Amino acid sequence: MEYWSNAPTKELPILQHSITPLLQKGRHLQIMNNTSSETPALLIIDMVKDNLDETRPVPITPLARKLFDPINRLTKAFRNASWPVVFATDAFEVEGFIFKGKMKPHSLAGTPGAEPAAELDRQPEDLWLPKPRFSAFFRTGLEERLRARGVTLCAVAGITTNFCVLTTAMDALCCDFKVVILEDCTTAATESIHRQTLDTYRKNVLYPLFRIMRSEQFLAELTQQRA
Repeated sequence: MEYWSNAPTKELPILQHSITPLLQKGRHLQIMNNTSSETPALLIIDMVKDNLDETRPVPITPLARKLFDPINRLTKAFRNASWPVVFATDAFEVEGFIFKGKMKPHSLAGTPGAEPAAELDRQPEDLWLPKPRFSAFFRTGLEERLRARGVTLCAVAGITTNFCVLTTAMDALCCDFKVVILEDCTTAATESIHRQTLDTYRKNVLYPLFRIMRSEQFLAELTQQRA
């Protein structure tokens, strides 16, 4: 059930962020992040049965299954705060372009393998959003759905860190949403790939619009802004 999927799209007022130059000797200009008005959405990427089935494992399966608990804690916290939760899942065509390379067909549109894994805490009010390519924003209407809910920040979880999580994060930035990749709620085919991908962006020119954080740190920040 998509209780907010058909919400009308409307223009939202431009958010005014606090920008404070620090003119101290020997220091660069810094932008102070004002999180007092953030409305986050949790985007859970590609946690589907085909990727998580222990009876038919792929290289990422054992690492991805470790994400169930932290992601489920996040979804509970978001629902308690009435913030949107989105399960964005690959829904590929068997003869699709992306399968003309090394990748084998999986998560095919309309098949059980493309459904969110049963171990995830998914509730009727959450949005399940099948996507035709890597990013949750590509030809899905997600940007308009988030704007209709007043979302200003996307927290990204799921798999894989270096592909669908990263492309979703970058597209969110291109749509003018702030982004946090939740490092303990994402993974890649190897821990090394996961770590190297995140390390590339820990210090970036878009900070604080784009950050890498642990989920408990992120939730603590949101809790503080609501206090």
